[in-house]
Amino acid sequence: MTKAALLVEEWRGQLVECEFWGHVVGIDLQGNIRYQVGDPHHVTYLRSAAKPFQAIPFFRRQLHLKYDLTLEEQAILTASHRGQSFHVNTLEKLLVKLGLHEGLLVCGASFPLHTASHYRVLHDGHLERKLYHNCSGKHIGMLAVCQAEEYALHGYEKDDHPLQQKLRAIIGDMAGLQGDRIQLGIDGCGLPVYAMPLYHAAQAFLKLAHPELIEDTATSAAVRDLTAAMNGCPDWVSGTGLICPALLNDANIVAKGGAKGIYCFALKRERLAFALKVADGSEEKWAYVVANILTQIGYQDETTIARLRQLCPDEIRNSLGAVVGQYRIGFQLE
Repeated sequence: MTKAALLVEEWRGQLVECEFWGHVVGIDLQGNIRYQVGDPHHVTYLRSAAKPFQAIPFFRRQLHLKYDLTLEEQAILTASHRGQSFHVNTLEKLLVKLGLHEGLLVCGASFPLHTASHYRVLHDGHLERKLYHNCSGKHIGMLAVCQAEEYALHGYEKDDHPLQQKLRAIIGDMAGLQGDRIQLGIDGCGLPVYAMPLYHAAQAFLKLAHPELIEDTATSAAVRDLTAAMNGCPDWVSGTGLICPALLNDANIVAKGGAKGIYCFALKRERLAFALKVADGSEEKWAYVVANILTQIGYQDETTIARLRQLCPDEIRNSLGAVVGQYRIGFQLE
């Protein structure tokens, strides 16, 4: 691990009980580093922050138009959904439209990540399903591309499959990296996962917000369509009461996070993109960190910052509602 910087302190009484360390980088349209905390070139896996890029072949092939997909069905292709009923209903309709079936998905069967939905499934006596897996929308989109391109449907998760080779090239182009400079691992859902410096992750998200930077016209058009779906149906990108909808409800922002503390977002009007990594892999302070990044750069939409602060208020309260501590930001953007 490269040298991390303090991002957030968690105080209880007069003591610092927890510290959250990590890295932040913010770049402008010319690729200049405008802001940094810790190491802007810290290498980490994108995890699910890669999902908008993994959806590009679907939109590039214009399958959303061919199958007359609703905006919700388009958005869930980029999602880390929580298995809420509206997510599952959308996924089931999507399978029917595309002529696919749940058994083809490589991702493992699971219960919904959304707590109330998990309990409801158990209460109703249902078992785990692949559609409950938070990556199932991404997998359905990949299978649809394989079907359209006449690639093998089985083995689509392998790195040597033509779809995965295509995806690696797309992500490399978006991030400004040669494919052989992207390190590979295996994600929780069985697909290849990409590691790169945070600087290049921010560069990729800058192109999501500014598709005019993308030389290939079909890819640029695909990015316009998929980000419009993300902004149009933000609850389908993750779930209610989470950071992605809090940001994506702002049409000026394109955002997506992934497991183990990676979060990326880009601001269209300000022509900036940020990538951050919480070193211990936690996600609970994302909203607090992003709210303070926006505050420190003077972001003008205060309603967006307010939504983030509702998710992670300064005050820490116990189960009785009493204030027992507070969060304090530990960084100043340089």
